[in-house]
Amino acid sequence: MKRLFSILAIASTMAFGTVNATTIANTSTATTVTTTIQEEAAAEESVGFHQELKKRFIEGGPGFMGIVLLCLILGLAIAIERIIFLNLSTTNTKKLTQSVEDALSSGGVEAAKEVCRNTKGPIASIYYQGLDRTDEGIEAAEKAVVAYGGVQMGQLEKNVSWISLFIALAPMLGFMGTVIGMIQAFDKIEAAGDMNPSLVAGGIKVALLTTVFGLVVAIILQIFYNYIIAKIDSIVNDMEDASITLMDLLIRHKK
Repeated sequence: MKRLFSILAIASTMAFGTVNATTIANTSTATTVTTTIQEEAAAEESVGFHQELKKRFIEGGPGFMGIVLLCLILGLAIAIERIIFLNLSTTNTKKLTQSVEDALSSGGVEAAKEVCRNTKGPIASIYYQGLDRTDEGIEAAEKAVVAYGGVQMGQLEKNVSWISLFIALAPMLGFMGTVIGMIQAFDKIEAAGDMNPSLVAGGIKVALLTTVFGLVVAIILQIFYNYIIAKIDSIVNDMEDASITLMDLLIRHKK
């Protein structure tokens, strides 16, 4: 009887140990699989965006995608050049006006012109043109300010129309690629004589990719374009206020 109990105890211990070992092994395997999946997901997430973007760009075809990319590069180049130019053209109007007023009071017109020569920006240039015509009268100075203000506005808006062209051109090229891709898909259906989804899926995907990239380019350039327009409007408003202030300074100086 004692021997029977001993055998049963040994069998129970072995069975319990086997279950524990199996459970631990299963848990370890599940943990390993979960860790592997998480690592793969992290790796895909870290390189996924650039790789996916590159993959989709290649799938879109070199024809229209290359032209859309060219629109983006040229548009960004012009936008960055305009932003740098406009930032350099921004002047502290209040400080410049105060300096010109002090120079008029202490050294006359020539001292005020020297202050304008040493200051960058369209407002200083407008001040200089108005001061340079002071001897011919207030009306002549005002006409010079107005005329030169138009010249400076043209320089501020230089090449901005090209950005608006690329904004309109990029999605139009994308839509054209879409239409051509759809035509090619229907050509495949006609040639096969059967409506097989696998025949047209590739062409439709390429068509939609060109549209997506065209819209993305237009959105990016539109943001830069709106910033540039807002910057130009701000500088133009400062130029108009400065012109009025200059006329008041010249009238007081003449008295």
